[in-house]
Amino acid sequence: MPNTYVDRGIIKWAPFDALVGYGAMIRELKLRLNRLDKPELSDDQYDEMNQKLMIANHQDIEISVTYYEDGYFKTTYGKIKKIDTISKMIILTPFARLSISDIIDINL
Repeated sequence: MPNTYVDRGIIKWAPFDALVGYGAMIRELKLRLNRLDKPELSDDQYDEMNQKLMIANHQDIEISVTYYEDGYFKTTYGKIKKIDTISKMIILTPFARLSISDIIDINL
């Protein structure tokens, strides 16, 4: 007699995801637990970042900017398109707009 067993595949695990919203709630909880506080920067760190910005702006060098957003540190790359001192924003190419107060580190 041939083997008549047919594997149900992923269907047999479906009851574990039967509670609506449970998976989304677990993902949201993990995101909230991994959040970090925004670090306080010293005047020396601000001066160093300002110097790097001026060098990158005058020499048209691509920079790496680490910034704080919603409890996480993110990094973006680009060349400085504009430094807007009125709205306190740095605009990088392509299409990145960063608030100066959120910037943590700048690398050339």
